[in-house]
Amino acid sequence: MKIIVAISGASGAELGLKTLRALPESFEKHLIVSENANIVMKKESGIEIHDDKDIGASIASGSFKADAMMVIPCSMNTLAKISCGIADNLTTRAAGVMIKERRRLLLAPREMPFSAIALENMLKLSRLGIMIAPPVMAYYSQQNSLDEMENFMIGKWFDLLDIENDLYKRWNGNG
Repeated sequence: MKIIVAISGASGAELGLKTLRALPESFEKHLIVSENANIVMKKESGIEIHDDKDIGASIASGSFKADAMMVIPCSMNTLAKISCGIADNLTTRAAGVMIKERRRLLLAPREMPFSAIALENMLKLSRLGIMIAPPVMAYYSQQNSLDEMENFMIGKWFDLLDIENDLYKRWNGNG
């Protein structure tokens, strides 16, 4: 499977990286990060990182045939651009390609509370089949640490993209 992970905005960048690291080793992984985080992450991740300004990168084309793309976290700015079809950087261009090619796109917006404008943008994208999945905690899986809470969210995102995982305790009906 080919998968693109984009890290948009500053808060929550580590969650995006943790998601990327949790993907199966057999996957072809591509990472897009904001300009400020690009230099540090290139040295630390060992994963192919694309410059967000490089809208001519391989992943910006429908012929690349990515199976899925996740934007974790997704800033409200990036969400709005994707919703309006603005493709002014590699993240928004790759997301636009996923939409036009009818491939799986998951956005994890990080904001609280959501404004009416952001909710309208999410509704518009959801109606197009884009998965809107903010990083929301659940209590039934009985997380005892931040790491377990993050694993729950990543596991739920993987479930949405049909990526096998055992990152969290699943509900069994017994409480």
